[in-house]
Amino acid sequence: MFDVIGDIHGCYNEFITLTQELGYSWTNGFPVHPKGRQLVFLGDLTDRGPASIEVVEIVYKLVIEEKQAHYTPGNHCDKLYRFFLGRNVQHTHGLETTVAEYGNLSTKGQARVRSHFMKLFEQAPLYLQMDNGNLVVAHAGIRHDYIGKTSKKVKTFVLYGDITGETNPDGTPVRRDWAKDYNGDPCIVYGHTPVEKPRKINNTWNIDTGCVFGGMLTALRYPEMETISVPSTMPKVPEKFRSFND
Repeated sequence: MFDVIGDIHGCYNEFITLTQELGYSWTNGFPVHPKGRQLVFLGDLTDRGPASIEVVEIVYKLVIEEKQAHYTPGNHCDKLYRFFLGRNVQHTHGLETTVAEYGNLSTKGQARVRSHFMKLFEQAPLYLQMDNGNLVVAHAGIRHDYIGKTSKKVKTFVLYGDITGETNPDGTPVRRDWAKDYNGDPCIVYGHTPVEKPRKINNTWNIDTGCVFGGMLTALRYPEMETISVPSTMPKVPEKFRSFND
């Protein structure tokens, strides 16, 4: 029994509220479900929101230390990892907020967060195959014929979606609507593309409801296939949400 959480992007307070709505107790300082349900994080823990470091630390606690949750990275996670490696990455599209938080930590605090995130990232699979392959959790989604593969082409799809090579006016990649053509048996749960409400099409679920853009933070309960959402405390940015003609 899993509760898959959409893109958090540093919205720590909404994450607490959502897990409480899902029945998790924070008595021990981290969310635990009385019936043994486990949280699943589909990436983009950080950037743009107010508390990215806190999100990293709680996910590290749950996944690495307590082994009570699951995590697969998103494109923002990949970029933060490259930042921690010392690579020359641009502090744009939200990374600047996480870097600012990181810069306010003590030297010891920086070393702890860097170590925790890098360990979390390095131990994470490119995407999660769960429930004997019936559930696949991938940050930006995955084509049916890519499941079981980890090539560079598959990695690009999982992190960024079905990109065309073109860019939008804001610099983000133009993405095709891969989900409308999906015809596989496994249920695919993903995020990456903000939508006003959870989108179900062809046995796929997009649960990135744009919390950091003033929408909602959403979880999908599996195997019940029920969504639970809590409202964002962030200001609404309507142009960040994508509409589909299903």
